[in-house]
Parts: sequence; structure tokens; C-alpha cells
Amino acid sequence: MSGRGRLTVISAMGVVEILAWGSSFYLPAVLAGPIAADTGWPLAWVVGGLSIGLLVAAIASPRVGIAIHRHGGRPVLATAALLLASGHVVLGLAPTLPVFLAGWLLLGLGMGCGLYDPAFATLGRLYGAAARPAITTLTLWGGFASTVCWPLSAFLVEQVGWRSACLAYAGMHLLVTLPLVLGLIPKAPALPAGPDVGRRDEAPLTSRERRGFLLMAGVLVLGGTVMALVSVHLIALLQARGVALAAAVSYGALIGPAQVCARVVEMANKGRHHPLWTLTVAMVLVALGLAILAAGIPAVAVALVLYGAGNGIYSIARGTVPLALFGAERYPVLVGRLARPGLIAQALAPSLGAVALTHGGPDAAYALLAALALANVGLASALWGTRPETAVAPEGVQAEPREE
Repeated sequence: MSGRGRLTVISAMGVVEILAWGSSFYLPAVLAGPIAADTGWPLAWVVGGLSIGLLVAAIASPRVGIAIHRHGGRPVLATAALLLASGHVVLGLAPTLPVFLAGWLLLGLGMGCGLYDPAFATLGRLYGAAARPAITTLTLWGGFASTVCWPLSAFLVEQVGWRSACLAYAGMHLLVTLPLVLGLIPKAPALPAGPDVGRRDEAPLTSRERRGFLLMAGVLVLGGTVMALVSVHLIALLQARGVALAAAVSYGALIGPAQVCARVVEMANKGRHHPLWTLTVAMVLVALGLAILAAGIPAVAVALVLYGAGNGIYSIARGTVPLALFGAERYPVLVGRLARPGLIAQALAPSLGAVALTHGGPDAAYALLAALALANVGLASALWGTRPETAVAPEGVQAEPREE
């Protein structure tokens, strides 16, 4: 596929990811308050819809990976658009809380078929071992999801109310996301013919691959837990240290630009280093930022820029490291399997943070974040021992055997 063709595909998927993330994962941040105020439903249950959705996505993710391996990503991403649209219609028309939560079941299936992991698997299926630059560029697009959709959600709520806002997102998925998927994302190349073609995606892992798989799953669990804890509880944690609400919001706003800037730096590097370097640096930056916060050092802005930069390139590493460790052939399947524990962690983490804040106070919550981030540095370091015998080299450079 030509460079222009690849850019078109990635740009289309970038818009798809902005709308997928913005209308699901980032939706409660803006809509939860107006929904609770309008309906009288408990805010905890309204926000808990996201946790339900993430758990459903976790259950579905392994089968989604297998489907992408066998049929390519286009039909799966198209299904995601339909599921997300259906979920928003249910939310917008929900007369009762149980029906509202049922809408999150549909949104969860849509998230399982349409967020980063299926998108990474789609690119891996299309471009094989050369998918790393495409994955990096896609995360740059995805970094604008909250930047675009939070103001959009707020505008829609103010102008037409939360129910019509949900219906508007349903329309966007049907009129924007679905045509982009069907019109600009190509069919995946056919799988190699052979008697075992249906079983290749179920081939057992070697001992090295199994060790790498478990370590990477651990990284995703801890990384997902930290990200969810920070996303949900950061403002409360900063206020508990005496930061005024307006200042806390301003500090939190530094995370997004830091994520995007770090991804630009990674993209400019053009894959000259092994993806494990990206993962290791990401975990170190996250740990440094959270350690500064936990220690009470008066450098909140620096801490959150470090955290944001680390979290930004962590999104890249979660897609590129499995490609480097396990190869392109089973990449969609293994990405689907790896997605499950991380999604479960993201679903349960806000409750874990609430317990830590309630029973241990902010110091306990900060210590928990720092400990989880430091443990992830250890897991990322351990992954270096699971590399294939031949190191992955940049495009155009012959790979050399790895030194033992």
C-alpha cells in the first residue's frame, strides 16, 4: 500500500478513535452530573455505567482479537460503530436506571470492538511487522479525544440536554464513523493457505513468549489501574493537599498536552529504538511524576507533565511491544487476550481509589499510586529478558543477533 494510502487509513482510524473514546470512556466526565441532576439516579450508579462497560469490553476482547485475526479489522470496527450508536440511543431514551445501564452493556461491546486494542490489531493485521509507525501515529490522533469531545459534550448538554447529546453521538457514529470504516479502511490480506490456518491463532506460546505475555499483562494491569485512579481521583487528591479547585483543574489540564508532545517526540524518532525502550521510559516518567506528588514536593506542574508524558508514550508501547515480542502473525489474537486484564483493572480501579481515600486518606492514595507505578518499572525492566533471539531493527537496518 502506498504511503499516501497508509496515511489515509491512519487518518480515518484517527477520527474513528477520537469519537469512540470521546463518546464512551470520556463521556461520564461531562454527562454524569447532568444525568444525575435530571433523573435523580444516584451519581455513583451513573458513573458506574462506565465500569460495567469496561467489564463487558474485557469479556469480549479475546474473541475480538480472534475475529480481527481471521477476518481483518474493518468488519469489527464497523460493528463497533453500530454498537456504540445503539448504546447511545438506549442511553438517550432510557426511562429508568436499569435501562440506562443496559445501554452501557452495548457501549461496552462497542468499546471492546473499537478502542485502541482492536485498532492496533487492525493495523497489525494490515501492515504486519511494519505496523509500528502506524500505531504511533494513531495514538497521536487518539490523544485529542478528550480535547475534542469534552467541549463538544458540554456544548451539546447546554444546547439540547444530555439525552439529545447521546442521540447526537449515535448519529455521529452512523454518519461519520461507519462510513469512514467502510470507505477508507481496506480489507485485510488473506491468511496464508494451509491445513492449519484455522488453528494458527490458537498455537501455544513458547516458554519465553509465555513469560513475556504474563509480564506484559502485569504491565497493562498496573498501568490501567494507575491511569484510571489518576483520571478519576486526581482533582480530589490535589485538593486534599491544599490546592484550590481552579488550580487543580489547571494542573490536570497539563496532562493532555504532555501526552501529545511525548507522542510527537516518539513519532519523530521513527522507530530507531526497540519498543521496550519506549515502555521503560514511559514507566519511569510515570513513576517519577507520581513519586513527586506522593512526597509532597511543591512541583505539581512538573509532576503532572512527567506523568502525562509517560502516559502518552505508554499508549504507544502497549501496541508496539507485543508486536516486537510475539511477531505479526498472532498479534491480533494476543492483543485481544492482553486487553482483558487491563480493562478489568480500569473498571475496578476507581472503587479501589475510593476505598484508599476513605480509609487511609490522601497520603495512602498517593502512596498506592507511587507503589503501583514503581512496581511497573520493575515489570517493564523484566520484559527485556523475554525479547526474541534476534533484535528488532528499524526499517532499512539489518537486525543483529541479541547479545546474551
